[in-house]
Amino acid sequence: MLDNKGFDLWADGYDEAVGLSDEDNSYPFAGYKRILGSIFESIMKKNNAEVLDLGFGTATLTTKLYENGCIIYGQDFSSRMIELASEKMPDAHLYQGDFTHGLVEQLKQRSYDYIVATYSMHHLSDDQKVVFLKELLAHLKDDGKILIGDVVFETRDELEECKQKSGDEWDNEEIYCVVDELRPEFPNLKFEKVTFCSGILMLYR
Repeated sequence: MLDNKGFDLWADGYDEAVGLSDEDNSYPFAGYKRILGSIFESIMKKNNAEVLDLGFGTATLTTKLYENGCIIYGQDFSSRMIELASEKMPDAHLYQGDFTHGLVEQLKQRSYDYIVATYSMHHLSDDQKVVFLKELLAHLKDDGKILIGDVVFETRDELEECKQKSGDEWDNEEIYCVVDELRPEFPNLKFEKVTFCSGILMLYR
């Protein structure tokens, strides 16, 4: 798993690396553009939405939202990612912080129409995911939504099958969501499957 220094080094080539995996329809970024497109369309249904993006990286998604009138807040643990994102979104409210320890204080003071995490939630353990998602639900406005696009599987068996097929490409340090295992904690959880290894999780207040 990359730490914040690793992501600083990877930042300038991140979009290209993701794009190659998406085009090949290969693990881990198969369906990446479709996932971002679907989340974008969901958010654009609300005018001037306040959006919190967690682990926004080079801001591929949030830049489009920003350009279309959304008010952007974000947290990322890479200073280089924040630097790149700030160039694209000079009026966005971006903070450095490791969300394995929760939200930074500035972001805890607000509520949001949408809370988004694309290809970042897998840095949390299963237990950390549950705690963090419950924290995030408390920061949603009425009718707000959490939208998580990532490597996601409906069942543990599907995850194991993908792991076997991926061989040496599989990242053993990333911890992917399994929908069936999250549902007992979040009964209203919805899941939109996009590819064999990816999809969008949706949570509501």
